Amino acid sequence: MAEWVTACPDWEERIVNRQSLIPEPLFSDVAEIAIEVFGSLIVPDMDGLPRMRDVMPQWVFEFVGAIFGALDIEAKRRLIKKFFLLISKKNAKSTIAAGIMITALELNERHLVEAIILAPTKEVADNSFKPAAGMIEFDAEIRERYRISKHTRTITHLATESTLKVIAADDKAAGGSKAAFVLIDELHLFGDIANAESIIKEATGGLMSKPDGFLIMLSTQSKKPPAGVFKTELEYARMVRDGRTADGKEFSDNTYLSVLYEFPQSFIKSGAYKKPENFYITNPSLGYSVDEAFLISEYRQAEAKGEQALIEFEAKHLNKEVGLNLRSDRWSGADYWLAQTDDTLTLDTLLERSEVVVIGLDGGGNDDLFGLSTVGREKNTQHWLSWSYAWANPPVLHNRKEILPELSSFAKDGDVTFCENVGDDLIEVANICVKVLRTGLLHSIAVDRYGMEPVLQTIQNEIIASNYVCPTDLFKSIPQGFRMTGAIKATERALASRSMWHANQPLMNWNVGNARVTQSGNAIQVTKQYAGFAKIDSLMALFNAVTIIATNPPSQSSEGVDYFLNNYIIG
Repeated sequence: MAEWVTACPDWEERIVNRQSLIPEPLFSDVAEIAIEVFGSLIVPDMDGLPRMRDVMPQWVFEFVGAIFGALDIEAKRRLIKKFFLLISKKNAKSTIAAGIMITALELNERHLVEAIILAPTKEVADNSFKPAAGMIEFDAEIRERYRISKHTRTITHLATESTLKVIAADDKAAGGSKAAFVLIDELHLFGDIANAESIIKEATGGLMSKPDGFLIMLSTQSKKPPAGVFKTELEYARMVRDGRTADGKEFSDNTYLSVLYEFPQSFIKSGAYKKPENFYITNPSLGYSVDEAFLISEYRQAEAKGEQALIEFEAKHLNKEVGLNLRSDRWSGADYWLAQTDDTLTLDTLLERSEVVVIGLDGGGNDDLFGLSTVGREKNTQHWLSWSYAWANPPVLHNRKEILPELSSFAKDGDVTFCENVGDDLIEVANICVKVLRTGLLHSIAVDRYGMEPVLQTIQNEIIASNYVCPTDLFKSIPQGFRMTGAIKATERALASRSMWHANQPLMNWNVGNARVTQSGNAIQVTKQYAGFAKIDSLMALFNAVTIIATNPPSQSSEGVDYFLNNYIIG
């Protein structure tokens, strides 16, 4: 067999030209048998109970062929083990999933083999089980070979005693699974489950000892920014497809096949994805399970209902990734936020490029996040540069489970720290403040004085312990509530005028998307209480820092380290 690759670096050209994204099967004879079995299955929820071969588009059979045609019969080893399919809603995903798993049972010759469909909720599990059961119940040709247990969502092949079981993540049935064939449905919903990663590991643990096994992951886009296991898997799938990492390095994993029906970035940036004539790009079953007239009608209705309805339509029916969770009461700066990214920004590069720096802090209780944002004024351009961070104390793990998937993703990004002990966050905050102070660029630390005394005392102690003098005017008290209107609007203007740049951190995208605004007269307010569990601490820290940087503080870099040595170091 010739060397094979699963990357599809020319996918943008191929998807626009309606060409296949799926490579030829590695073993065509095996693929042909599987396609024949799959094609003969009944589609139970269609009038007349047609066979798959009569109602499914070509890409479906190519996908089935790639899965089953990756099996080396002689070696009893599947050369491509993992498959990821990202496709818009209503493209017969559940029917395809059921057909693939029934095909696996039909082709399997070993006894007592386990196959599972893992769903995020019991409702989705029921929806996944029904088409699988229907394919057998309504087909006299195969009905006698199976036993169906609806209350346990189990289908048993009588000859081999092999089973297909549909289980839900929330009923804890995945523990100890020895499944050889695993299909995960609606992966995007697992992004909202705090322990999703461990659940999936339990469900897929049996694949370690099953060289002929497979894992298939199916999903549409989420109606909010990707998080948790969905975000991690989607990013990896894109690297495999592109043959490159996010920073452009060559990458390959030929045991993994990703088939992602999404728009090229050029379509997103130009707005061409909104044109109905381009809807086919993320709807490869258009004209089959997807009715074009219905899709356009749904789009027009979403337009009429408002921005939130449109965002949800684009995520579900056009597979467009949600960048910020925008709503009608959003902070206005969110409209410009994603356009003002600078991927080269880190704390270190911000310090190298700045002539003066302000640190903003925002902290809540022990079960809340502690947010930090640095804002530097860039030499020559006078642009504002920002970099942010956040800390989560142990009580967050117990009291803020709703946001654990997001926080875990940000921790992997390197933008959040889960503290082992309450108070560790203050030490790390103080260390960053000392680091910036040491450069001679630090103008001030902007804080809401209310409830921040322990933070300020810790920072002072760390400065003194490092043999530095703590300037008496280092801490600036920032008015909160409606009195922060000036800082909020100054940030909006800086983003809109392209004179502010940020480090393109998912943490801050999340914060910005969570921000909600209330207005009283000409004053506006963004509060943590109004944002609820969806935190905005690092954004509030940014507003604190902007309050000071907007006053145009004098440059520190002209005096720099010499000034620092003469004024801040003891002795």
